[in-house]
This record gives sequence, structure tokens and C-alpha cells, in this order.
Amino acid sequence: MNNIAAHIDDSIALLIQLIATPSFSREEEQTATIIGDYLLARGVEVHRVGNNVIAYNKHFDKDKPTILLNSHHDTVKPNPGYTKNPFEAIIEDEKLYGLGSNDAGGCLVSLAAAFLYYYDQTGLAYNLCLLASAEEEISGKNGIEEAYKHLPNCAFAIVGEPTLLDLAVAEKGLMVLDCVTQGQSGHAAREEGVNAIYKAIEDIRWFQTYSFPQQSTHLGPVKMSVTMINAGSQHNIVPASCSYVVDVRTTDAYTNQEVLDIIRQHVQSAVTPRSTRLNPSSIDVKHPIVLSGQKLGKKIYGSPTMSDQALLPIPSVKVGPGDSARSHTADEFIYIQEIKDGVQFYIDLLQNILL
Repeated sequence: MNNIAAHIDDSIALLIQLIATPSFSREEEQTATIIGDYLLARGVEVHRVGNNVIAYNKHFDKDKPTILLNSHHDTVKPNPGYTKNPFEAIIEDEKLYGLGSNDAGGCLVSLAAAFLYYYDQTGLAYNLCLLASAEEEISGKNGIEEAYKHLPNCAFAIVGEPTLLDLAVAEKGLMVLDCVTQGQSGHAAREEGVNAIYKAIEDIRWFQTYSFPQQSTHLGPVKMSVTMINAGSQHNIVPASCSYVVDVRTTDAYTNQEVLDIIRQHVQSAVTPRSTRLNPSSIDVKHPIVLSGQKLGKKIYGSPTMSDQALLPIPSVKVGPGDSARSHTADEFIYIQEIKDGVQFYIDLLQNILL
């Protein structure tokens, strides 16, 4: 079926169904089934890896490279400020309201429409793999990280997130660091002990003032923020240890491990990352998919927010209908026109690459 208007109508109907079905992270069984049934009804073979739904174009050729089309179907829990039922798809003033409508339901159904548009076409330059992923909102290990292990090698990915259809060619990564300075306890009234708080202050000042030598073209500098601190048991004892937490937003100028190594070279605290897996990502601005988007008049930028890009080991561009500023807000919505534009955009974006 290559009637774009019909694909758009189907996409809106699917999104209405998804909104009405709770799909909090790790609880996406029902929406995974809905997406799978939607594809099966259109003659597409479906594969499941947990709550991740995977499909391939009809004429998949293992000798051709593959483009990964990814968006997620899990949601956060509804903002307490909702005035509408978050699980009721309500259309008012050309807006479709409901939890997950903007983040990232509109992107997911638009990508699915583009996938179906090209599904049975022959002579494509690339294979297509559609992946509706789970656990994106919590960067869970049973989401795209697990699903990707079951895919053929992909050349690059289009990650559907609300970007007003502009192209995020770089995205910040994240590390959360647990830091501990060690001193020696003593009585506060006497010249005893080594105050761990004072030692921590020296390191915290470094975190506050240090500038990494390399900066990202699209994301600027690596940003480090001390966000929690804890020390001491009572007023008259010099504390022997001080623990604090650092939020580190990494850029494509460094890997997470490289940033961690630099930090450890400069501070006396013991530094333990909770994880180094949420890496920054980027794609060459001369990559064909980026050039295709620019040919359609779209801007390129660096994104401060994270997505499943952080867990993909391949180049990716983040782009989709909707507005990131609406994500996780009360009475979340997406404009109907944004879905229409999203379907057409993804089809046109791929056309420059596939045909």
C-alpha cells in the first residue's frame, strides 16, 4: 500500500490505540502486542525480543546494508498536573492529547508508516529494519541494548524522537559518579584527624572549574555538576569520609571512559561510575542521511537530551515529529498536522537514500 494518506490515517488510529494502553517502562507487553498485531495485519512478519518489536522489509537481502528505524513505545508515568485522562486519546483543536502522544508515539507511528510504505518495494539500496523498543525512558538493559544483539549489522539508524523534524546530529551522554574522600576521624576540639570534607571541597572545586581541552562542535563542553553530598555523624567529630555525587554530561569529543580517566587523574577522591554505558553519540554531517535531511530544508543541531542513541553502537541521527519541550509535561499532545508531516518527511528522507 503506497497511498500516503491511508498510511497517515492508519498511523493516527494506531497512536490512538497506543495512548489508550498503559505502557510504563518494563510494563510494555500490551503495546508490544498492539504494534505486532498492527504489522501482522499488513502482512509483515514480526519478531519479539521481550517487549521489543522487530520487523524487516519483504525483500530483505543479506548482501545489502541495513538501515535501522527505531523509536520507543514505553512512557514515563503521567505528570501529576494532568487535567485530562492521560490514557484517553482526545482530539481537540487539531491536537491529539494523551500520554506518550508526543514522546514518542507520533515518531513511532510515523516511522512505522514509512517502513510500510517501502516494505514490499524491490530494488532498494538498503534493507529496512523497524524496531519499536522498550525501556527507553529508563535506559533499561532489556530495551534496545538487548534487542540490537538480535539484529543483523546495521549501517546506521534513524532514531525517532520529537525534534520538530530537525536533525540532531550529536547527543550528550551521561555518567553518574559516586565519589568518596577519605580522611581520619578525631575530636573537633583538638588538632586531631584529617577532615574528609575539606579534602572533598578541593575536588569539588576542581569539578566546578575544570574545562576539558576538547569541545564538541555541536554540544559544546563536557558539563560536570556536583549534585549531592553527605558527611559527618555529629558536630564534634572530624569526619573520616565524605561522599558526593557528580552528574557528568559527556559529548562526542570524548568517550565516557576517556572522561572518567581524566577525572581520576585530577582528583584525590575514589571515583566509581554507576555506569559508563550511556555514551554520547554523533554522526558525520556529510553522512548521506544528514545530507538528505538538509536537502529537505531541515536544520542540524546538538541535542542535550538522551535517547536510545546512547545505547546504539552505530552512527545515528535523531529526528521526528513533535516537540521535545512537550515531553513528560501534563496534558501532553502532538498536533495532527505534525503526524502528517512526520510520515511524509520520513518517506522523503528515506527516498533520497533508498531509490
